[in-house]
Amino acid sequence: MADVHNKTTRSYNMSRIKGKNTKPEILVRKFLFAHGFRYRLNVKTLPGKPDIVLPKYKTVLFVNGCFWHGHKGCKYFVVPKTRTEWWLNKIKETQKRDREKEIELNVLGWKVITIWECELKPKSKEATLKKLVQQIS
Repeated sequence: MADVHNKTTRSYNMSRIKGKNTKPEILVRKFLFAHGFRYRLNVKTLPGKPDIVLPKYKTVLFVNGCFWHGHKGCKYFVVPKTRTEWWLNKIKETQKRDREKEIELNVLGWKVITIWECELKPKSKEATLKKLVQQIS
Protein backbone atom coordinates (compact mmCIF):
# COMPACT_ATOMS: atom_id res chain seq x y z
CA MET A 1 0.00 0.00 0.00
CA ALA A 2 1.31 3.43 -0.91
CA ASP A 3 1.74 6.28 1.55
CA VAL A 4 -1.09 8.82 1.58
CA HIS A 5 1.52 11.62 1.45
CA ASN A 6 4.25 12.29 -1.05
CA LYS A 7 7.85 11.92 0.09
CA THR A 8 8.36 15.65 0.79
CA THR A 9 5.17 15.97 2.88
CA ARG A 10 5.95 12.79 4.85
CA SER A 11 9.51 14.01 5.50
CA TYR A 12 8.22 17.37 6.73
CA ASN A 13 5.62 15.73 9.01
CA MET A 14 8.22 13.40 10.53
CA SER A 15 10.66 16.28 11.09
CA ARG A 16 8.06 18.09 13.21
CA ILE A 17 7.88 15.29 15.79
CA LYS A 18 9.76 16.29 18.92
CA GLY A 19 11.87 14.09 21.15
CA LYS A 20 12.04 16.52 24.07
CA ASN A 21 9.55 18.91 25.66
CA THR A 22 6.55 17.05 24.31
CA LYS A 23 3.05 17.96 25.54
CA PRO A 24 2.84 14.85 27.76
CA GLU A 25 6.27 15.62 29.29
CA ILE A 26 5.37 19.23 29.98
CA LEU A 27 2.08 18.16 31.58
CA VAL A 28 3.93 15.82 33.97
CA ARG A 29 6.60 18.43 34.73
CA LYS A 30 4.04 21.14 35.55
CA PHE A 31 2.15 18.73 37.80
CA LEU A 32 5.30 17.67 39.65
CA PHE A 33 6.50 21.25 40.13
CA ALA A 34 3.07 22.35 41.39
CA HIS A 35 3.23 19.53 43.95
CA GLY A 36 6.62 20.57 45.28
CA PHE A 37 8.82 18.13 43.39
CA ARG A 38 12.07 19.46 41.97
CA TYR A 39 13.73 17.70 39.10
CA ARG A 40 16.33 17.80 36.36
CA LEU A 41 15.72 17.13 32.68
CA ASN A 42 17.40 14.72 30.27
CA VAL A 43 20.46 14.02 32.43
CA LYS A 44 23.12 12.91 29.94
CA THR A 45 25.18 11.05 32.54
CA LEU A 46 22.36 8.56 33.25
CA PRO A 47 21.58 5.64 30.93
CA GLY A 48 18.85 6.52 28.45
CA LYS A 49 18.90 10.25 29.33
CA PRO A 50 15.65 10.04 31.34
CA ASP A 51 13.02 12.69 30.59
CA ILE A 52 12.71 13.68 34.26
CA VAL A 53 15.16 12.94 37.09
CA LEU A 54 14.19 13.37 40.75
CA PRO A 55 17.58 13.12 42.51
CA LYS A 56 16.11 13.50 46.02
CA TYR A 57 13.99 10.37 45.48
CA LYS A 58 16.56 8.54 43.32
CA THR A 59 13.79 8.19 40.74
CA VAL A 60 13.69 8.72 36.99
CA LEU A 61 10.67 9.13 34.73
CA PHE A 62 10.32 8.26 31.10
CA VAL A 63 7.28 9.76 29.36
CA ASN A 64 6.84 7.46 26.37
CA GLY A 65 4.85 8.01 23.21
CA CYS A 66 2.62 4.99 22.62
CA PHE A 67 3.50 4.72 18.93
CA TRP A 68 7.25 5.27 19.16
CA HIS A 69 7.74 2.83 22.04
CA GLY A 70 5.21 0.23 20.86
CA HIS A 71 2.73 0.33 23.75
CA LYS A 72 1.10 -3.10 23.57
CA GLY A 73 -2.69 -3.17 23.65
CA CYS A 74 -2.94 0.60 23.23
CA LYS A 75 -5.23 2.14 20.63
CA TYR A 76 -2.59 4.77 19.90
CA PHE A 77 -0.10 2.13 18.77
CA VAL A 78 -1.10 1.28 15.23
CA VAL A 79 1.33 -0.53 12.94
CA PRO A 80 1.85 1.58 9.81
CA LYS A 81 0.53 0.08 6.58
CA THR A 82 3.56 1.23 4.60
CA ARG A 83 7.12 0.06 5.30
CA THR A 84 5.61 -2.19 7.98
CA GLU A 85 8.68 -4.39 8.43
CA TRP A 86 10.98 -1.37 8.78
CA TRP A 87 8.71 0.24 11.40
CA LEU A 88 8.32 -2.98 13.39
CA ASN A 89 12.11 -3.39 13.50
CA LYS A 90 12.56 0.23 14.56
CA ILE A 91 9.98 -0.10 17.35
CA LYS A 92 11.44 -3.46 18.53
CA GLU A 93 14.89 -1.85 18.77
CA THR A 94 13.41 1.03 20.78
CA GLN A 95 11.72 -1.43 23.15
CA LYS A 96 14.96 -3.41 23.52
CA ARG A 97 16.91 -0.21 24.28
CA ASP A 98 14.22 0.85 26.80
CA ARG A 99 14.56 -2.48 28.67
CA GLU A 100 18.37 -2.30 28.66
CA LYS A 101 18.42 1.26 29.99
CA GLU A 102 15.89 0.42 32.71
CA ILE A 103 18.06 -2.49 33.87
CA GLU A 104 21.17 -0.26 33.87
CA LEU A 105 19.36 2.38 35.93
CA ASN A 106 18.09 -0.25 38.41
CA VAL A 107 21.64 -1.59 38.84
CA LEU A 108 22.75 1.97 39.64
CA GLY A 109 20.04 2.13 42.33
CA TRP A 110 17.47 4.26 40.50
CA LYS A 111 13.73 3.62 40.58
CA VAL A 112 12.34 3.79 37.03
CA ILE A 113 8.78 4.91 36.30
CA THR A 114 7.37 4.86 32.79
CA ILE A 115 4.34 6.96 31.96
CA TRP A 116 2.61 6.30 28.67
CA GLU A 117 1.15 9.06 26.52
CA CYS A 118 -2.30 7.39 26.64
CA GLU A 119 -2.26 7.51 30.47
CA LEU A 120 -2.20 11.31 30.24
CA LYS A 121 -5.35 11.62 28.12
CA PRO A 122 -8.20 13.51 29.85
CA LYS A 123 -10.04 10.37 31.09
CA SER A 124 -7.08 8.87 32.94
CA LYS A 125 -4.76 11.84 33.55
CA GLU A 126 -5.87 12.55 37.13
CA ALA A 127 -5.55 8.92 38.26
CA THR A 128 -2.16 8.56 36.53
CA LEU A 129 -0.71 11.67 38.19
CA LYS A 130 -2.13 10.71 41.60
CA LYS A 131 -0.53 7.26 41.26
CA LEU A 132 2.73 8.91 40.18
CA VAL A 133 2.97 10.88 43.45
CA GLN A 134 2.49 7.63 45.41
CA GLN A 135 5.14 5.84 43.34
CA ILE A 136 7.69 8.62 43.91
CA SER A 137 7.16 9.20 47.65
